[in-house]
Amino acid sequence: MSGRSNELVVIGGGAAGMMAAITAAQEGAAVTLLERNEKLGRKLNITGKGRCNLTNNCSAQEALANVPRNGRFLYSAFSRFDSRAAMAFFEQRGLSLKTERGSRVFPVSDSAFDVTDTLRRSLHRLHVKIIHDRAAHLLRDESGALCGVEGEKRTYPCRCVILATGGVSYPATGSTGDGYRIAAEAGHTIVAPKASLVSLVCADACCGAMQGLSLRNVALTVKDQKKKTIYRDFGEMLFTDRGVSGPMILSASAHLRDYEKNRYELIIDLKPALDEQQLEARLLRDLEARHNRDFSNVLAGLVPHSMIPVLIGRTEIPGGTKANAVTRAQRRRLLETLKQFRLSVVSAGPIEQAIVTSGGVSTKEIDPATMASKKLPGLYFAGEIIDVDAYTGGFNLQIAWSTGRAAGQAAAQYDVTERRGPL
Repeated sequence: MSGRSNELVVIGGGAAGMMAAITAAQEGAAVTLLERNEKLGRKLNITGKGRCNLTNNCSAQEALANVPRNGRFLYSAFSRFDSRAAMAFFEQRGLSLKTERGSRVFPVSDSAFDVTDTLRRSLHRLHVKIIHDRAAHLLRDESGALCGVEGEKRTYPCRCVILATGGVSYPATGSTGDGYRIAAEAGHTIVAPKASLVSLVCADACCGAMQGLSLRNVALTVKDQKKKTIYRDFGEMLFTDRGVSGPMILSASAHLRDYEKNRYELIIDLKPALDEQQLEARLLRDLEARHNRDFSNVLAGLVPHSMIPVLIGRTEIPGGTKANAVTRAQRRRLLETLKQFRLSVVSAGPIEQAIVTSGGVSTKEIDPATMASKKLPGLYFAGEIIDVDAYTGGFNLQIAWSTGRAAGQAAAQYDVTERRGPL
């Protein structure tokens, strides 16, 4: 690397871009990091509700099992820089970490800003040049070789580029799809971006009636139009004005594709700790204990207040019916509603509100070991811009760390004179 005046340019100052820049600088490259925002890591700072679930404390194989889209593509990157390597990376730089339920890893401080600050300090220590400018196009010389980046303010000569601009979710953080356009100009196929890890819009008006209601310790089953189960989970969910959200729903959304062609149904078990026989006994006890009270009063001991009118409507048992007048058939309808509360999914929520974007640069056109473009020598990719996405739990940030690491190492070793990859 010594003696070369041309720099390596990283486009995008998010998680993947910062990791790529740090790694390339450690390898001896002169690195310029272009970030359109005034500050680095804007999206990183809001992850995990501001706490930053920065990875998942599990093996590479377990992590790959949580990547439903193109997980095999990540095998090399995850094998060489897994979640434990990512944890060591941050801890060696003074950031104390902790592992919580579901093996989710957070900074002890519960502050995403501490994660960003750790990365920013590393960039400064390694003398990475940080410039706040928006990249517009890649530049090529008369032979067609990559030779620079055109920004809105000026141009940046370089021998190679790492494109880490993210997807199109949370556009206020700078993820507006610039990278897709730049990659397409370089000849890459862009798999149409779709929302993943996003709320779901449901056809059922009851969701709006229960807006703001959070359910904990419930079980979720998702079925398609063929009644095939495509996802199961247990945990928390939230009703919104148009549908449902919450951790379980976000993970489920990663499995749902092509809403125009497919129809999905959510089946929620409101009492998963009880089988049908146990729940039947519970209902009998509650009805007997409140035999002179209204049915709506009995429901108050079973479900949250805002759900009572919904259950009355679904079971078709008038709320004023006395408990001792509830028939066996009505009791069966109540039991089935509690064990199988059904919602029909219409679509995903707005892609702008998705935690991650599904879609992006086709993995078929990227070397999985180096993240190098197969279309344009000297171009590399890292992070969400690539057509890979994972479930919640820190796995998407691990994709950023692993691909950023792989791209940074390979780009730092790129031999422009021979136009080939790592030496």
